[in-house]
Amino acid sequence: MATEPDKEGLQALNDRLDALKRTQLPEARADEHYSQAHLGWRMVIELVAGILIGFGIGYGLDWLFGTLPLFLVLFILVGLAAGIKTMMRTAKEIQDDQVAHAARQKKDE
Repeated sequence: MATEPDKEGLQALNDRLDALKRTQLPEARADEHYSQAHLGWRMVIELVAGILIGFGIGYGLDWLFGTLPLFLVLFILVGLAAGIKTMMRTAKEIQDDQVAHAARQKKDE
């Protein structure tokens, strides 16, 4: 004659095993497919793109009006400021993601 398994005991054992697995295996985040180097390159590209766009606009306006260095310098500086602002926004997004991830980990503990 077979005895029926203790369902509450099995569920408790299963819960303990799940808790142990969570502590042993690092949690894979779906949004963590970017490496830190990728994020760094993203920020550099944002800065360079701002400068190049400013250069293009400034050179185009100088060519149109015949005032070569005036708009070129002005729009390179504007492009630099825009690139830095975009980099800072990206850094804030990364920081917010890290803070949210840390809060989720602390809540799970």
